[in-house]
Amino acid sequence: MKCLLVIDQSTSATKAVLFDESGQVLERVSREHQQHYPQPGWVEHDADEIWHNTLAVAGEVLRKRPECVHILAGIAVTNQRETVVVFDKQTGRPLHRAIVWQCRRGDPLCAVQREQGREPATRAKTGLPIDGYFSASKLQWLIHERPELADKLTKGQALIGTMDTYLIYRLTQGDVFATDHTNASRTLLYDIANLRWDEECCAWWQVPRHALADVRASAAHFGNTTLNGQLPQPLPICAVMGDSQAALFAQCCFEPGAAKVTFGTGSSVLLNVGHIPPGLSQGTVATIAWVHAGRPTYALEGIITCAAATLIWLRDQLGLIASPEEAEAMAREVAEEQEVYLVPAFSGLGAPHWRPAARAAIVGLSVHSDKRHIVRAALEAIAYQLRDVLEMMHAESKVRLRHIQGDGGPSANELLMQFTADIIGVELRVARHPDCSARGVAMMGALGLGWHASMADIAAWQSDSRVYTRTMTPEQVQARYDGWRHALDQVLCAA
Repeated sequence: MKCLLVIDQSTSATKAVLFDESGQVLERVSREHQQHYPQPGWVEHDADEIWHNTLAVAGEVLRKRPECVHILAGIAVTNQRETVVVFDKQTGRPLHRAIVWQCRRGDPLCAVQREQGREPATRAKTGLPIDGYFSASKLQWLIHERPELADKLTKGQALIGTMDTYLIYRLTQGDVFATDHTNASRTLLYDIANLRWDEECCAWWQVPRHALADVRASAAHFGNTTLNGQLPQPLPICAVMGDSQAALFAQCCFEPGAAKVTFGTGSSVLLNVGHIPPGLSQGTVATIAWVHAGRPTYALEGIITCAAATLIWLRDQLGLIASPEEAEAMAREVAEEQEVYLVPAFSGLGAPHWRPAARAAIVGLSVHSDKRHIVRAALEAIAYQLRDVLEMMHAESKVRLRHIQGDGGPSANELLMQFTADIIGVELRVARHPDCSARGVAMMGALGLGWHASMADIAAWQSDSRVYTRTMTPEQVQARYDGWRHALDQVLCAA
């Protein structure tokens, strides 16, 4: 028996998950990192803290399972995607806090790009709208506002990476400077049809091409590591994937028309559309799902900027709940037909609106409302936003889903999952195990290590699912959704 260690570096925490070669989870450890908010709309992470957390959780897993140290075959990495960090080429240490995908400081720079008429060409090349959600404007902001970093980048003394690139560089002690296609495709700098960094896009955003990582297939070899001396011998980093694409892979959405939603800090809805880059409307995003055996698979994506992040806000900023897990019990104390709505535009609105200037609002409060109504409204907003995205994707692809796969930490909330199935009106199949991003990159790693010969063979790793179907009447659903649309319209009109 062999095993594989996954580093799952997400927006809120860094996890280490140990899988055996049949896909069973042997052990998992998680450690949260601090969220930094220097000013409204800005979000940062301390990449050095994340690096030390990575070593800590990996070491703790191996201490809990010492028998696995000598049968460990490789390490795989999955990560929050658009978050970027500039780090020193010699030491690997970050030169500035990582700027998180939620951060909106690049919005004015995006407005300049749109004013210069670059939106159509950008969407054609990268599959993405010009929006501060993605990496390029964050980098341009650093280059404008931190001239010492710009100087180091120009001289080749500093490097740019998404979190996978940064961790690989440190894990390999600077031997490997690389990313995979799924992460590169989230930067606004990558040509998804020709699978290369685009020189024109780099010039538009003033990002030096030489500071960007080598791009490899997800199951490629990304160097060797001892986890900073915690392993008796170096082991290969055998797979890398952005977390949403890894979850799509874990759900075995291998064929066109298959779709999944990851409920997380934000939520990502991905629809496999095959091997040809799709045409786009104004709301949909195209991305690379993975590249395997030299062939890319593409997906349409709907990005919900704020999902479970609202629960973190309720906990940390308002003190209404002690933990996100408390939200379900509190929400069950409220009548289902409540008329309070929370539109969580804390960092603007993503798909299908792409309104970065939108701001959050709570609508429908009365003298009888209390914190339970706000908590329930926060949960319900996740489902309403998913329906908005699915309707957009149907209009774009003409594919009407009969079911959708679900995963992510909030999927353990049964009230939320049932309400989601009611609102979206299609069968929701929720993975029984929460580690879908970790499982997906582990599956890719199993291919990279040669444990399985094909994607069909690896399908046995897919987690069992719990199925939720609609229980509300169509009239009840429509009344609730109409209330959401009314609240949403108020936010959009004010933006």
